[in-house]
Amino acid sequence: MIKILRSIFYFLPVQLVLLHLRKYRLLMVFWLILYFTITGVLASHFGAYSLFLGPEYLGYINFTSMFLLGGSLCVFMMTWHITTFVVHSNRIPYMGATRQAFIVYCINNSVIPVLFLVFYTTILVRYLRHDEGDNVSHILLLLLGFYLGMAFVTFLSFAYFFSVSRNLFKAVISRITNPMRIKEIIPYDSLDYEIDIIPAQSYISNNLRIEKSTDLEPYHPRVMATVLRRHHRNVIFGTFMCFVALIILGTFKEQPLLRAPAGCGFLLLFSIIMGFVAAVKYFLKSWEAIGWVVIILLTSVSVSYKVFDVRSIAYGINYNSGTKNEPEYNYGALRRIFNWGRYQADRKAEEDRLNKWKAGTASDSDRPVAVIITASGGGSRSAYWTFRVLQFIDSASQGRLFRNAIVITGASGGMIGATYWRNLHDVYMHGCMKEPYLRQYQDNIGKDLLNAIIFALASVDVLSPFSKVKLGPYTYQRSRGYAMEQEMVANTDRLLNGTLGYWGIDEQKGLIPQIIFTGTIVNDGRRLLMCNQPVGYLTQPEYSLNDPFPVIDCIDFCTMFSKQDSKNLLVASALRMNATFPLVLPVVKLPSNPRMNIMDAGLRDNFGSEIASRYVFAMRGWLKNNTSRIIQLDIRDTRENFVGTPTEQKSLIGMMTDPLFSIQNRWEAFQSFNHTYIEDLSPACMDDQMQFVTLRYRPAEANKNAELNFHLTQREKADIYRAIYYPENLAAVNRIMKLLADSSNISE
Repeated sequence: MIKILRSIFYFLPVQLVLLHLRKYRLLMVFWLILYFTITGVLASHFGAYSLFLGPEYLGYINFTSMFLLGGSLCVFMMTWHITTFVVHSNRIPYMGATRQAFIVYCINNSVIPVLFLVFYTTILVRYLRHDEGDNVSHILLLLLGFYLGMAFVTFLSFAYFFSVSRNLFKAVISRITNPMRIKEIIPYDSLDYEIDIIPAQSYISNNLRIEKSTDLEPYHPRVMATVLRRHHRNVIFGTFMCFVALIILGTFKEQPLLRAPAGCGFLLLFSIIMGFVAAVKYFLKSWEAIGWVVIILLTSVSVSYKVFDVRSIAYGINYNSGTKNEPEYNYGALRRIFNWGRYQADRKAEEDRLNKWKAGTASDSDRPVAVIITASGGGSRSAYWTFRVLQFIDSASQGRLFRNAIVITGASGGMIGATYWRNLHDVYMHGCMKEPYLRQYQDNIGKDLLNAIIFALASVDVLSPFSKVKLGPYTYQRSRGYAMEQEMVANTDRLLNGTLGYWGIDEQKGLIPQIIFTGTIVNDGRRLLMCNQPVGYLTQPEYSLNDPFPVIDCIDFCTMFSKQDSKNLLVASALRMNATFPLVLPVVKLPSNPRMNIMDAGLRDNFGSEIASRYVFAMRGWLKNNTSRIIQLDIRDTRENFVGTPTEQKSLIGMMTDPLFSIQNRWEAFQSFNHTYIEDLSPACMDDQMQFVTLRYRPAEANKNAELNFHLTQREKADIYRAIYYPENLAAVNRIMKLLADSSNISE
């Protein structure tokens, strides 16, 4: 038994695994990231696992998407082999005596990749079967595509990159990428000399047979090093090719046929980073720590001097108007802009708009029912649920919901669904569409956005910060925010394509409800209001109008940036600012002095209740005299009265971090209960004319809520779609139907 265990221990594949765990553990981090991502431990809240388990090509998980993902994973694995071979080749000099040394190394170094493939295949099959609802034949087809992709790249790798043929191209590359030329400029350190030969007694040959290392013909170590060193250029060349591939894919990512799954981009990016890490280790040796300090300092300086600007921009407006025309962002300037006169003028303009709405509303009464719609944030989950609720109620009420709606506001994904619903019915109203209630529109809003965002992060944000795009008279820098906007526009049949001012005329005429997009100004916590109509009456509380220093807690975007062509802001950009979820999407900077930085509206108000309540209070005089009642339709993608479970504090770290993460994880619940106080006060200013109706999404199974991200699985879509039929939601639908139909109870 001892002899068997000893032979296993000194088997080269086992020794290589132990070597990876003992030396250069940083290279193992990439495998751990993949493992934790696929299992949902890492970034599951963002839906990161779907990048590798549900890769999409042309909007579908298909044979091609799996083929591309398999090929990209093989590139990552080959980079792993090349990188570790370069780093550890001095520890296995006897490999130089084998035929096709690198191929032999790959075979013996495949324990970790093979274990990962077995694990990945198991998780993938379970995901496709349970979350996507695929049948066995389709799952087998996807697996075939995945492994054919791996086989194809493996064949290319061994047939070209690691062949012993000598051609002109390879000769040139070998000269310009020879690591020894680079190492000549690195100071020699005696600490770099290390004798750490792996004591392997047997290995797997290129014929897949186990052979003894002692049978290899002995050569001088310098001869072995010379033989092995000719492979070292491959890590540089392979990294360079991955970089070129990402640049090409990032440049042409707007071409559907060239838009690879986001998982492919990340695997290529991992390959580049791994090659870079290995190069730093190989070239610098004991100088590595100093090298990383220099790299970090150079990166920090580049960001400070805007060589690499990690913030994004709002597309459509003018960022080159000059410093003299840029609005000052300080309290003094805000007080001059949003004064008492503007408050009164903007409120009068809104009353004029409401008068036109009232005149055009088909009603048997002179005092119609007015509906204010609020939609909660929550990524694609909220967008899908919001659109489902609005379409269902509007269809059941034969269009009364759309005709009676006067204002729509909210946050994040809910506003994407609500805006798509509004624009869809606007097109229908103008006779450009026969039927607005088709299932295809519901399917459109459920299409994936995460793939475009993450692929742009890997191929554009990280590697190509100088990529530009021209929109109208202005030129902008591309970012993953722009990729998200373009994908959102494409998913919705371009009904979200257009400027903020495009819908201004119909809004002003009262033909369609006014949409108030919001965002949080992270400079100081104020709220940004993006709307076609002037909304100065929402920028401050009424009680402070006559104060010498009034409270100004909101900014009217179109008024503030009138000299920057504010009405030309793309609606898709307004939606993105409304849904700029931290880390997933970049912070948006606006051309003020100093720059405003905009993030998700949900940081301030994830439900839209605050803006809705202030709107009702500001317009209470007109609403009381001209409407029979006000219905506030609250669409929430979470349960309102759910009682959370306390976290277990089983360790010292848990006790220290629990207060911080408890606030983060329950931020929405904190806001929800705060808004109950706000909504409790609203009816008081309306003489009880105000009614609240709430529809909530809850999962069919308590612990299987749809994830908060920009990707929905087929199971999640079906779960959200059916949620409208739950008894509490049907009761809410019946109630709003009755309130919309009954407009005769008017207090004279």
